[in-house]
Amino acid sequence: MAEKSLREQIYDFLAYCEVARNRSRKTIENYRHYLLRFLAWAKEKQAKDINLAVVQEYRLHLNRLGGREETLSKRTQYYHLVALRAFLKYLVTHDVETLAPEKIELAKLPDRVVSFLANQEVEDLLEQAGQNKKSGLRDRAILELLYSTGLRVGELVKLNRDQISLVRTEFIVQGKGGKARPVFITPRAVGSLKIYLNSRKDNWRPLFINYGRSSKEQDVGSGEHKRLSAVSVQNIVRRAALCAGIMKKVTPHTLRHSFATNLLTKGADIRSVQEMLGHSSITTTQIYTHVTNQRLKEIHARFHQ
Repeated sequence: MAEKSLREQIYDFLAYCEVARNRSRKTIENYRHYLLRFLAWAKEKQAKDINLAVVQEYRLHLNRLGGREETLSKRTQYYHLVALRAFLKYLVTHDVETLAPEKIELAKLPDRVVSFLANQEVEDLLEQAGQNKKSGLRDRAILELLYSTGLRVGELVKLNRDQISLVRTEFIVQGKGGKARPVFITPRAVGSLKIYLNSRKDNWRPLFINYGRSSKEQDVGSGEHKRLSAVSVQNIVRRAALCAGIMKKVTPHTLRHSFATNLLTKGADIRSVQEMLGHSSITTTQIYTHVTNQRLKEIHARFHQ
């Protein structure tokens, strides 16, 4: 039997990630993007041709893709190599001759800089959602729910009406890797959701729907065709920030950062915040401690007048 090409092996790996490893669609899309870039660079190379010298050449290639225009950040280069290591691990596990993945050293990344909103900025943002139009009621509910729960935008748009208990003020969401976690809603967010849902006259399943035009023939069934997209939510948040006069870039993830930062600033322990965010590793949650260190703030106020 002829040896499979590198392209065939990459697509076998992506299928393996989907079926055997149950990786998220986003993770598989990222792997595909990074590995096809490697494939385009490697040209006619086979798995057995991949060695440390080849990897070093590829690292230089990635680094020089950015050049003066900074089109490929160090973090993005890092993710390319993480994908390559995962692919090589798959090959080795399936008895394909290639470079041992652990031989590829990953550079230490600089600490992430977390962008979050101050309490007043959050209030200014929330006030920008309209209170009369149906879309305005929806937008206010979206903004309130994002800040109330710290949901990822992908988690928010997948929500269905029957998942949310406005009486118990909590629900279960499936995060990355299908990991379930409890989510809690603040009274103010509950109020906004009630107003929004009471304005709905349909029986569609999606919690948040698109009010764009559609033919009456389509407006039947579960309403899946009306489900609001992640891009639409991003645009809602961006427009509200612009109207609020907030100069920094604001995304749904900024509200997630603001949720976590507010909890830690008010004394929540980091393990609880980790669970509420759905982080698999405490290391990921620790990025917030750089901006919520109350002890350092008190020392600064005491000694630097």
